[in-house]
Amino acid sequence: MSKIFAVAGAAAILGLAVTAQAQVNLTAETASPGSAPGVSVISLSEVAAKYNVADIQVTTGQTLTNSVQNVAEGKSDIAAAPFVLPFLMSRAVGPYAKVGKEKGAELTGNLRVLYTYRIACQSLYAYDSSNFPGYDGIKGARIFNGPPRGAALTNARDLVRLVTGLEDKKDYTGIQVNWGQAVKTIQDGSANAFVLPVSFPDGRMTAAMASGDMTMWSMPIKTFEGEAFGKFTKRPGTVAVTLPIADMGWKSGVTVRSEDDNFRCPGTVGGEIVNASMDFDTAKALTKAFLDGLEEVYYAKAPFMPNSWHGETDVALTDMCGLNPLKYHPGAVAAWEEAGHSIPACAK
Repeated sequence: MSKIFAVAGAAAILGLAVTAQAQVNLTAETASPGSAPGVSVISLSEVAAKYNVADIQVTTGQTLTNSVQNVAEGKSDIAAAPFVLPFLMSRAVGPYAKVGKEKGAELTGNLRVLYTYRIACQSLYAYDSSNFPGYDGIKGARIFNGPPRGAALTNARDLVRLVTGLEDKKDYTGIQVNWGQAVKTIQDGSANAFVLPVSFPDGRMTAAMASGDMTMWSMPIKTFEGEAFGKFTKRPGTVAVTLPIADMGWKSGVTVRSEDDNFRCPGTVGGEIVNASMDFDTAKALTKAFLDGLEEVYYAKAPFMPNSWHGETDVALTDMCGLNPLKYHPGAVAAWEEAGHSIPACAK
């Protein structure tokens, strides 16, 4: 069920002083409040209030496929968007097949980006008590790989296929439940292992570790550096992630298996999007509030937030060029550049 956060109320709870009436009222849509997109948009609402930019009413628990279209149609002001979604909409394929190519291209042209971040990384993990051997154990196993539909399930199947060549339903049994039942499903023993999106450290894993310690497996270096994965990362919103194991945020309870001291995984990236019609000053002020509030609000909001690439502009991390049809809002570009950041010409 959706939850609506009135930013003034959130500010009061957190002791954030809003010294004057905010300039505009805006609406925003995002995923579950504990996810990277959820935390990010809620944080934006808080910094927008703190710096007297806007009052943002945030609706969480949304299907981002719909949220992206709502912003494109002017029904909502801001949404979290995995970048694969505008790409699909621009071509009227996948969940946007009924939109039509001409309309899909038109709607995508209405979208602009304020800032980007890594939404998650796909990973294989299992309880130590299951004695699961890693990718070599997937054949014939029961694998919890996400909700019944959506990007997470597709990404999980793709990761297994890339590493092992195995197919869901044919070579192993995929188990799908909605995110609200995810932790229970991890804990109840119905699956031998899990291929799910994770953050560093991951809240879903942390909750499930009440039932025991876990091991997670890095992508094999040969696969990660191979041609097939290279082609896979050309898909908008997908990047190759290499992270030192020491920086993953786990203090205890998780063992990371890798061929060296790094963890490798396919990362999903996206960002906060707005309609192109948002005025220059509002887009600039929102982006400036984001940049000014990174340390105090965003990074403090959840353990994984400092590890989610907020504040990055390198296209290797943002995926803002190439096949990605989105560009930064001109107001956002001005805020980034005034703060000393360089925005690639292909993203303007």
